[in-house]
Amino acid sequence: MNTPRHFSSCVAEYDPNALPVSAAQDIVRQWALPRGSVEVERVRLFDALDRVLAKDVISPINVPSHDNSAMDGYAFDGAVLADAGLEGRVQLTVAGKALAGQPFEGRPLAAQCVRIMTGALLPPGCDTVIAQELVQRAGDMVAFGTAGIGRGVNRRLAGEDLAEGQPALRAGRIVRASDIGLLASLGIAEVTVQRRLRVAFFSTGDELRSVGETLEPGSIYDSNRYTLYAMLRRMNVEPVDLGIVRDDRASLEEALRRATREADVVISSGGVSVGDADFTRDLMNTLGDVAFWKIAMRPGRPLAFGRLWSGARAGEGESALFFGLPGNPVAVMATFYFIVREALLAMSGAARHALPMVSAISTNPLSKRAGRTEFQRGIAERDKAGRWRVVTTGPQGSGVLSSMSEANCFIVLEHEAGDIDAGDSVDILPFDGLI
Repeated sequence: MNTPRHFSSCVAEYDPNALPVSAAQDIVRQWALPRGSVEVERVRLFDALDRVLAKDVISPINVPSHDNSAMDGYAFDGAVLADAGLEGRVQLTVAGKALAGQPFEGRPLAAQCVRIMTGALLPPGCDTVIAQELVQRAGDMVAFGTAGIGRGVNRRLAGEDLAEGQPALRAGRIVRASDIGLLASLGIAEVTVQRRLRVAFFSTGDELRSVGETLEPGSIYDSNRYTLYAMLRRMNVEPVDLGIVRDDRASLEEALRRATREADVVISSGGVSVGDADFTRDLMNTLGDVAFWKIAMRPGRPLAFGRLWSGARAGEGESALFFGLPGNPVAVMATFYFIVREALLAMSGAARHALPMVSAISTNPLSKRAGRTEFQRGIAERDKAGRWRVVTTGPQGSGVLSSMSEANCFIVLEHEAGDIDAGDSVDILPFDGLI
């Protein structure tokens, strides 16, 4: 049986206690594969947003369905252009009008044209449209010069956008708003999509209280569970909230077994460091297999990844991938977006797309230690010259959750980089569309 550790051993720089972020991503990528015989379902177009297509959508029609006009003007047989010569002038009689949804009836003669609106069907025998602003009209006659006008201009051909029988959208695509419009334009009312990935999540800690409960001395509100729920909802997976799990071995084991039975992926926050009450590592060695425990990342150094089984021992019963995230709120968000997110997309059957990085100029010096990847919170904006500039939000402690609300991007400082001077270029990952 292949295990996460088996894959880990094939990755350069493998060190389960201090893994570079890129190596951790490689390990997760090798194990987080699309589900095999996953269930699919048919959903209405209104319900298809952010779902993953289970198979190609084939266009049942040509788009556009007929040759039509690309602008308001006059449609005619382009052969008259050759008769007029390169610097000539054409004069035509207006035979009628064609509107979108109201085509011209009949076939105009060679010396005739048809007043036509954008999107209207080109009348039989017409293959060219002259823009209305280039025409002089007097009564039923129009005249225009031929200089710079070629036969076939301003004509949209049938099937130019999509030809009947061609794939309109490919399997693995996450359906976006523009795709909904495209499918509707094809007359498609339902699509086949993957079953949503089930992700169970919980927080650990005796000090945690849910929103609405009373805080006793030493207790804090659990923000991580709400953050995880929101991030999972944004990805349109099916979240399974298991609440707060207390710091005792029996409670944690029960939560892990239940989560493994109910979900494809299990995510916990807290309990993966080396404290006396952190039982996750011990249970992982009993219930599953561990690929790594720490990564060279700030924030987010303590991060566990592996596979759990619901049976009496590893390899028995149902299985699920496990991500043990840190307890600090900012670290939860950073590790989710840079380690967990891609795994959830891959297991959902979505085609892989790299996160869009943008180059920006750092307006302040950044303290950075070589040998770890850092994700600092930044505020980016474009200057008058159109260049992106970024400044940090201030203190970068992993418990400063307000900095994530203030920021609009991550500043990504690579593993080998050292201190950054003001004026140096850095990579940023905009939050827009991500968080």
